[in-house]
Amino acid sequence: MENNKYLNFRKLNEQETELYIYGDIRKKDWIDDWFGTGKDVTEAFSLKDALAKIDTPILTVRINSYGGSVSEGLAIYNLLQDYKGHLRTVVDGFACSAASVIFMAGAERIVPESGLLMIHNAWSRATGDSNAMKKAAEDLEKQTQPSVNIYVSKTGLSEEKVKEMMDHETWITSKEAFELGFATNLEKNDSAKQSLESDYVYNLVLNVKELEKEKQLYEKEITQLKEQVNENLPANKNNINGDAWASFFNTKK
Repeated sequence: MENNKYLNFRKLNEQETELYIYGDIRKKDWIDDWFGTGKDVTEAFSLKDALAKIDTPILTVRINSYGGSVSEGLAIYNLLQDYKGHLRTVVDGFACSAASVIFMAGAERIVPESGLLMIHNAWSRATGDSNAMKKAAEDLEKQTQPSVNIYVSKTGLSEEKVKEMMDHETWITSKEAFELGFATNLEKNDSAKQSLESDYVYNLVLNVKELEKEKQLYEKEITQLKEQVNENLPANKNNINGDAWASFFNTKK
């Protein structure tokens, strides 16, 4: 297959072709046509014909994308699932939202030490009365469900666990991706092409995760301390969660 810069394909040798998904995942529109933008956009319509021309037994899809359209992400996932050779997906920075769904298409899925996944529920905008808002919410749940099904089928996690992670817009590190089943390989040697922006956000996410762990530890220690104080108060008296002054004077009787 010849190199196609527009679709970001590169034939490495007779065994392997690389596809780079480094921008938004969406359909190109008239603005792109008018201004000549969208060269880093990945869309299913343009991708399907290019995929049919690949003549190597291995296709490596390298991803660094914040995501985009749910429908385009699902369409690209299905196109990649139909690839007849060995499909490898690699995170070169981030695979967020719809890009994380595309990442799951790989039979071999690699998140290097500096890579991150992010999964969340589908987003949208809506206007209208309360009935329109209710319908919009129902539609969003239906649009989210195919992604839930993909994560569940590929990871082996329960649907409840996956939905909980998506509700919390969860960032997933390399180690977590492997432990949870999102990645098939735990890759120590980082050959990913990390940008400065990706590196900054990666470190920020790790710092937030550390703060969250410290917060949980602190809350656990506070809970244990309250339990210890309550155990030392006289029976039938107000505990630490009640009136502290009343508890103090009651113990003086």
